[in-house]
Amino acid sequence: MSGPSFLLQGRGHRYTPAVTAIAVAILVFDGVEVLDFCGPFEVFSTARGGGTSRGTAPALFQVSTVAEQDRIITATGGLEVRPSVTIDTCPPVEVLIVSGGQGTRREVGNTRLVDWLARRAATTPTIASVCTGAFLLAQSGLLDGKSATTHWASLDRLRQTYPRVRVVTDERVVDEGRVVTAAGISAGIDMTLLLVERYFGPDVAADTARWMEYELRAK
Repeated sequence: MSGPSFLLQGRGHRYTPAVTAIAVAILVFDGVEVLDFCGPFEVFSTARGGGTSRGTAPALFQVSTVAEQDRIITATGGLEVRPSVTIDTCPPVEVLIVSGGQGTRREVGNTRLVDWLARRAATTPTIASVCTGAFLLAQSGLLDGKSATTHWASLDRLRQTYPRVRVVTDERVVDEGRVVTAAGISAGIDMTLLLVERYFGPDVAADTARWMEYELRAK
């Protein structure tokens, strides 16, 4: 993936032309919840670096959607999505977001996809899930011994199905460093703004939220 260039200095405050914009892939599948992937996509694509105006400011992230196969994906409500890449063609990324939705009940049994997630986790600095995407992370073993959350209606199921996961019931976002999980649907926006702040600092995160007219929640 190529795009605008930045140099991250420390934990995200200043950036100067030098390094390719941060690559992000968002996993989608049949039955994916629309806002689970569109919310993070909107945040990442809205985040901008220095410039005289948002129209000329360079994008800080380059976002793609990834699916198991190169075909149209049908999300909840019938929205059709053509993924950018497949799990076979997806290049290395800095951030991998695993969406949730009704389709996760099927995909946890998809050995090919689950194994791919486990392999990619070994080389991807940040892995995150939205909503019931946490079940795919748990099935991949990525939440063993970690705190995590999911949609409120699935908290008990996550606890019962994956007893090695410390299920958190009262947080919209649970940050375990390399692994971050969000509660249901709109919580993915909060999680993605946290990731924007992680890479580029609180001012960029606040500017992104303001442009989206989204209330940036206090930590």
